[in-house]
Amino acid sequence: MLEIKNATKVFGKGSAVEHTALRQLNLCLNDGEFATIIGSNGAGKSTLFNAICGAFLLDEGSVSLDGRDITFVPEHRRAKRIGRVFQDPMLGTAPNMTIAENLSLAHSRTTTGPLHFAPSRKEKALFRDRLAQFGMGLENRMNTRVGLLSGGQRQAVTLLMCTIVPPRLLLLDEHTAALDPAMAEKVLALTQKIVKEEKLSCLMITHNMQSALELGNRTLVMDSGRVVMDVSGKEREKLTVPLLLEQFKTLSGRALDNDRMLMS
Repeated sequence: MLEIKNATKVFGKGSAVEHTALRQLNLCLNDGEFATIIGSNGAGKSTLFNAICGAFLLDEGSVSLDGRDITFVPEHRRAKRIGRVFQDPMLGTAPNMTIAENLSLAHSRTTTGPLHFAPSRKEKALFRDRLAQFGMGLENRMNTRVGLLSGGQRQAVTLLMCTIVPPRLLLLDEHTAALDPAMAEKVLALTQKIVKEEKLSCLMITHNMQSALELGNRTLVMDSGRVVMDVSGKEREKLTVPLLLEQFKTLSGRALDNDRMLMS
């Protein structure tokens, strides 16, 4: 479904600040897989997502989706098949537009015609039904500008925007990191519900190691631009956070020492 081969990306090439963010990275994600990704700051997690979305061209390697090479496909064209929710609740929505208008834009993104933000009566009914499932009362605030919503409410709208037309691939870039614990838990529950019901293929970056082992069916650990651990099935079921830390240290020769992860 998603196949990344020998992906390499170097920033500031030839300068004093040259940094290899992705280093011959290989990854395959099958249909319906939900994989969590952890790693220290600078491990290459968000760079990997940017490579998948087409935010830049790789220096080496390729990206394929559903057997089609999309390595040189522009970002806006990939967006028709790839949904992404960012860490910052302010990203991914138009703050001066209403909930209904934002959802209408998202609903029309996969059509061949122009984008539109004036929802039809049928679309409004669909949006209201989907929003009601969130249990946040957003179905009664469809004419409210998104910029007036709380961070958690905005992330819920963004999540719905990315999945109102099920994408072939959903990328969650620490999408609960900026939320308070109660709201983060609620958005994670919504995430699991949507991914399961829509049978989505999903990659989720998280700094919470416990969540990384509990959510989805596969856990990836990145370090220095590579995937250094890839666990699933019975091996993952037996894995605890202390064992994960121990295995990472054995493989990389150093501790997984990101404070945010250790405090999660």
